[in-house]
Amino acid sequence: MGREAPIGVFDSGVGGLTVAREIMRQIPNERIVYFGDTARVPYGSKSRETIIKYSRQIIRFLLTENVKAIVIACNTASAFAIDVMQNEFDLPIVGVVKPGARVAAETTKNGKVGLIGTEGTIRSGVYAAFIKSFRPDVEVIGKPCPLFVPLVEEGMLHDTITDQVAERYLGTLKERKIDTLIMGCTHYPLLRSTIGRIIGEQVRLVNPAYETAQELKRVLDREHIANVQEVDSPSSMYRFYVSDAADKFKAFANSILPFDIAMTQQISIEQY
Repeated sequence: MGREAPIGVFDSGVGGLTVAREIMRQIPNERIVYFGDTARVPYGSKSRETIIKYSRQIIRFLLTENVKAIVIACNTASAFAIDVMQNEFDLPIVGVVKPGARVAAETTKNGKVGLIGTEGTIRSGVYAAFIKSFRPDVEVIGKPCPLFVPLVEEGMLHDTITDQVAERYLGTLKERKIDTLIMGCTHYPLLRSTIGRIIGEQVRLVNPAYETAQELKRVLDREHIANVQEVDSPSSMYRFYVSDAADKFKAFANSILPFDIAMTQQISIEQY
């Protein structure tokens, strides 16, 4: 696999675009093939077996695009499926959980780390396990925030309803005196200003999307597969695929990416 081969990035839907955006910013020479499983979103309430099945299908598709590495840009899939996928497929696979967990363990001073995410991510316990592997004395306080995803996807990033929902979700974590908060869902960085305002400036926010791009960069360098060629125009650097609702995905992507994407192609993921 050549250095100019793309990075495969996948998510249950649009949230993983925050990870793709960080890769574009931090490793601008790398091409990206993005897949959003918009027909089967959300992943957060589904079983481990189902998430593994979906992840396997998506990776098989991405391999047809000749990717050299894969980023699982979904916290739920990273929590449930990454170990199985790393065993089954012979290429570097990076998830979003471990990089964020490492930074949270390094950041907290009082040993109280908050975690917001989907029910599946919280229930898996994988963030707590990774954090404790780095620092055993840390207490991880999880809080599922299922309404954040639809609020983001409806474009209600700065809305009184979003503020009210955030107040209710984050109140428990404020009472527990956390000093670090992991935004453990790829949608949540789009609510960063709201979350930060409500949780308080004394709490450090950890964005796993940013940390994952940093980890990917380290992996590409270590494996000697980082692209060293000059970048082309964005339209030739990035390709986007979905399993449903291509126009809606494209509109959302254009609202958060640093450029407008020309095309999003719908594919039948079930055949992989």
